[in-house]
Amino acid sequence: MGVPDPDFRLQKQLLLRFITNFTEGNQFKYLEKLHSYQEQELKTVVIDLEDIAKSNDLSDEEKKNILDGLLKNSKRYLQLLSEIINEVRESPSDVNTSNYRPQVASEESMQNKRFATEIARKQYQILLNPGTLIKNEGLRNIRASHIGHLVRFQAICTSVGDVKPMMEVACFMCDECGYKIYKEIMQENFTPDSECPSRRCSMKGKLFLETRESKFVKYQEIKVQELSEDVPVGRIPRSLQVQIKGALTRCVGPGNVIEISGIFLPKPFTGYKAMQAGLVTNTFIEAMRVQQSKIRYGDYSLSDANLDRLKMYRNEPEFYSRLAKSIAPEIYGHLDVKKALLLLLCGGVMRVLDDGVKVRGDIHICLMGDPGVAKSQLLKHIVKIAPRGIFTTGRGSSGVGLTAFVQKDPLTGEMILEGGALVLADNGICCIDEFDKMDESDRTAIHEVMEQQTVSIAKAGITTTLNARTAVLAAANPAFGRYNTSFTPQENMNLPAALLSRFDLMWLLLDRPDSDSDTALAHHVLHVHREGMPPELSFTPISSTELQSYISYSRKFKPHIPIKLTDYISGQYAELRAEEKEAGENSMGYSTARTLLSILRLSEAIARLRWSDKVSTVLHVSC
Repeated sequence: MGVPDPDFRLQKQLLLRFITNFTEGNQFKYLEKLHSYQEQELKTVVIDLEDIAKSNDLSDEEKKNILDGLLKNSKRYLQLLSEIINEVRESPSDVNTSNYRPQVASEESMQNKRFATEIARKQYQILLNPGTLIKNEGLRNIRASHIGHLVRFQAICTSVGDVKPMMEVACFMCDECGYKIYKEIMQENFTPDSECPSRRCSMKGKLFLETRESKFVKYQEIKVQELSEDVPVGRIPRSLQVQIKGALTRCVGPGNVIEISGIFLPKPFTGYKAMQAGLVTNTFIEAMRVQQSKIRYGDYSLSDANLDRLKMYRNEPEFYSRLAKSIAPEIYGHLDVKKALLLLLCGGVMRVLDDGVKVRGDIHICLMGDPGVAKSQLLKHIVKIAPRGIFTTGRGSSGVGLTAFVQKDPLTGEMILEGGALVLADNGICCIDEFDKMDESDRTAIHEVMEQQTVSIAKAGITTTLNARTAVLAAANPAFGRYNTSFTPQENMNLPAALLSRFDLMWLLLDRPDSDSDTALAHHVLHVHREGMPPELSFTPISSTELQSYISYSRKFKPHIPIKLTDYISGQYAELRAEEKEAGENSMGYSTARTLLSILRLSEAIARLRWSDKVSTVLHVSC
């Protein structure tokens, strides 16, 4: 026995009662909102479904029926809400839901009323906010059974299209009698009427499109991809097209991790593709709500209580070590490396000279060491802490995949530019594992990004420059798999000097046998496997949320190098160059003027952690 069809007249009456009678804080929430929108240009009505669940004007059975329809037949109920808002707008003081009855009218008056509803839809954009009524589905779990339903999921935005005008209601005017007809556009293509349908038109004149009376809305199409941690082993991440309209446009950028609530709808193929596809259709999401899952550093807002707590951390004598130890506390040791990663998260200050030349403030770090020293785990933990982080591997990445590539837009057929991993990580961190496994031709593609922080493209008639203001954190193995002390450091690293000079810090993590440290490491690993958490430490680790808040507040400071420290820094740089000259082939690195800039960036990052506007002591430079 099938499920009975809902009585939409009754559902409309219940929704009208809810819109006109729901109160919040002794005020009619939606009724007053509609009245306030009368004189404004942008009119967006957000219906919170949780308000229906706690409404006192509806019975429990009525609430269940309305919510079931809004969640499982969202598109149809949006039309009902559009008609209700039109009735409330026309006579807001005369609405009486107890005496509501559908009126019988002639066919032409009913048609005019429907056209008037379409005109009213030119003034409002209705959005549904499910709140906590639906759970956060994984992108992979959205299936054919969810078509027409309101779904919520988390994904990463990989590409963002341009904002373009989209016709929702087309207005046609007769050239003989001036009669206007409104037609709602439900698909990408439509067939316009050719003759005037009015009975008063004796000449049956032709209809022409009246763009001034038609309804155009802002339209943007984005592409989202499944989060890497949600992809099963051996599978590729799934992608989905999302259509954003009206006030929701221009709120998403490539690389943002977002939470989307929207209606899962089919999108039939048209033209020749429809003949090939048959009954198969494509799918998309019509967005109702878009929210950033990871907040950028500049968007953090700290309360007085949180700021006082951060000040308490700042006033501790060993606050630098405690902040560093709070990065991946389940990983044993590597305190100095964690301190360097903390400086990478904080970063230096980008300088813009008078002639427009930019000196980067992001810090690049390379972790080179033996297998099994937790390099990859550190990289994945940094991706979780950073507001914007991209994780990739050297063997699975190409030069085009890291920078940018050109493809054809499926909507317009034009050639468009899609950003790679480094572009998606703009104003964030790009972690590249197995850096030594990359082909040399692919590795050279990131040279410009690491120093100039731009990606220059000249492909398929597209010549442009993309921003890639990202900090690079790379992990690599030595040339012989493990570090061989019988060879020079340069032979073990096996990376070109042009690339090594772009890293601000180069760490060698060696796995050397030691009885005491090996025993402590074994006890730590066994405790983590047994309890699922690190053993008790001598301090309480700072949570990831508080660590992000501390870093975001630290990045507000713009420290500078005072004149009294210039002689000290220049002397240390000259001494470093002299030591490398004496060491010859046994030198650990290759120092250039970039090394001097690295010293300045690291000093500024430490000063930021101390909430200082200048590098005031020698301790900032030497620690």
